[in-house]
Amino acid sequence: MTAIRLAYAANRSLGVKVLRLLRENGVQPVALMVPSEPRDANIGEMKSMLENGAPVIEGKAFREPQTRSMLAGLGLDYVLSVHYPYLFPPELLRLPKIGILNLHPALLPYNRGWNTPSWAIVDGTPAGATLHWVNEDLDAGDIALQRKVPLRPDDTADRLYQRLLQAEFEIMREAIPLLRERRLPRQPQETGGSFHKKKDLDGIRELNLDATAKVRDVVNRLRGLTTNAIGESAYFVEDGRRYLIRAEIIQDHTDET
Repeated sequence: MTAIRLAYAANRSLGVKVLRLLRENGVQPVALMVPSEPRDANIGEMKSMLENGAPVIEGKAFREPQTRSMLAGLGLDYVLSVHYPYLFPPELLRLPKIGILNLHPALLPYNRGWNTPSWAIVDGTPAGATLHWVNEDLDAGDIALQRKVPLRPDDTADRLYQRLLQAEFEIMREAIPLLRERRLPRQPQETGGSFHKKKDLDGIRELNLDATAKVRDVVNRLRGLTTNAIGESAYFVEDGRRYLIRAEIIQDHTDET
């Protein structure tokens, strides 16, 4: 079996874990694409795992003609994107012989775009992780593999996200042998689903203390806005001051014998 030629576009701790997994399975990327975040220890660790002088493309340099020309010369079979924060231009989509794959923390077609665990809780939509082929529409390409992650009553967005990360990792464990054998599935996404922009979360953060609402809806909003970032919390305003609210949910075991 001929070795695959793969450019790896990644970020954060999951990017490091998947790169280790690739190397353990005999896949050594021929190029690394990372954001321009020199203080990010995860990026430095990924760089240290490269071999044979593989080039590192930082920030949005992939949009420059000379960088695209260099990538074209690598004879790529795939580009694999793991929490990479940039969109690929059409010219880059056409470079790999087989295609570009993206790992997304949602059960597509639900929750395309941003803040996927938050919207799964707030909207009550299915949660999960998906490895999909990339096309010119955001998170809309054919599905390669996906895994559902059940919502729990004590989930906050942050707690759910940790399980989504694990589901993404397990998907990659399943995907790498199929990647090497060039037989990853391509299943068109179902119609419907949902999509959210990054700014959409701001539109649900403020709580009107005088409004009438179902308790379940309020609780779900608080759960969905309890992320790892305090600046995404729900809030209310009283006497001209803003107060942030975070959800802490603990199952009560006091009556269990």
